[in-house]
Amino acid sequence: MYQVATKHTKHEVRKEGNTFFINEIAFDWDIIPIGKDKYHIIYNHQSYNAELITIDPEKKEVTLKINEEVHHILVKDKFDLLLEKLGMANMSSAQLNEIKAPMPGLILSIDIKEGDEVKKGDSIMILEAMKMENVLKSPGDGVVRKIPVKKGDSVEKNTILVQF
Repeated sequence: MYQVATKHTKHEVRKEGNTFFINEIAFDWDIIPIGKDKYHIIYNHQSYNAELITIDPEKKEVTLKINEEVHHILVKDKFDLLLEKLGMANMSSAQLNEIKAPMPGLILSIDIKEGDEVKKGDSIMILEAMKMENVLKSPGDGVVRKIPVKKGDSVEKNTILVQF
């Protein structure tokens, strides 16, 4: 299941076999490739020319041109939606002053020490929550100033784990 959003709309999309369902309604269309990243689509007795302009996997954004009109589409998969539900969706855009626990859990390991320089995406620590090991990664570049927790500590949601 995916959530697909444009500037004005949001839809749930899933695929079952060769059939797409949009908001649980079967999407009946014909799509024919007519060139590199270009397609002809017939939907609801209307013809559309579509061109894939860009795909940005990091931002999970697709830009399409449909009948000369450009559309920016944000795609979230089930994991993005779960992170959003757990309050972890915006960790990568947070200012790098501190990292807080995204959920209650147990500190299994700490992969950094005070004074370390970390880069975006570096493993910071492993937090066990709901019987799952969650690798917490740095949302940006910085120098570790303080680690107020230690291995084996139980933490609550929003407990400060690392300060920069």
